[in-house]
Amino acid sequence: MSQDVVKRLYLMQVGSMPQYQIPIVCYLVQTEDGKNILIDSGLPEVMPEGESEFENGRDVIEQLAIIGLTPDDIDTVISTHYDIDHAGRHAAFTKAQYVVQRVHHLDAASNPRFAANRPQWDQPMERIRLVDGDTELLPGLELIETSGHVPGHQSVLVRLPKTGAIVLTVDAVPFGKGFTRDEQEGGSDPDAAAVRASTIKLLDLVEREQIGLVLFGHDQAQWEGLKKLPEYYE
Repeated sequence: MSQDVVKRLYLMQVGSMPQYQIPIVCYLVQTEDGKNILIDSGLPEVMPEGESEFENGRDVIEQLAIIGLTPDDIDTVISTHYDIDHAGRHAAFTKAQYVVQRVHHLDAASNPRFAANRPQWDQPMERIRLVDGDTELLPGLELIETSGHVPGHQSVLVRLPKTGAIVLTVDAVPFGKGFTRDEQEGGSDPDAAAVRASTIKLLDLVEREQIGLVLFGHDQAQWEGLKKLPEYYE
C-alpha cells in the first residue's frame, strides 16, 4: 500500500457571515506518511477596508495549533478558488506548494473580484502547481474541476479508510438544497449554466460511486452536526 494514502480529515470553522448565519470553513487532510494538506485557508487576519460581510472566528493557524501544527508543517495548500473567505491566509504557509486550477489562476490575475486578496494568493510561481481539470493529487485525494461559481473552481474528493469517500463541494454547491438536478435560480453566480453543469457532475459522481457523505461549503444546518477539529473523520 502506498505510504502517502489519506488517513484523516479535519473540519474547521474559521469565521462566519453573521447576516446569513453562514459558516466559513476549511479542511485539513493528513496522510499515513505525515503529509499535511490544507484545503483553503479561510478569512484574512485583517479584513480589507470596507469589507463588512465576514466575521473572523478562531482562524486556521490557531486551529492547527490545537493539534500541534504550525504553518511550516503544511506541505500543500489546495486552493479551491481565490475568494477572500477561502484564500485569506494563503501567505502564511510559506513552505507549502499551492495547487490551483490553471484557468482560475490566470483569470484571477486580471479579475477585480480577487484584487483585494491578491497579496495572499499571488505567490511565487515556483511554489504554485497549476492543474488542468480533474486531477488525482495522491491516492485518496482528487480534485474535481467545478467551474461556475468562478472560472476554475475546484471541489475535492477525499477517500478515507473507514468513512469511505467524502465530497467537499465547497462553493460549487454551497448549500444542500442546491444539490439537485432541478433547475436553480442563478443567484449571485455569474454563470448559472456552468453552476448547473458542475452540480450535475458532482451528483453523477456521488451516484456512480455511491458516496455516503457530501459536505456543502456553507451549510449551517449540516455543519452543526459534523465533527470539527480536534475530532476528525478517518
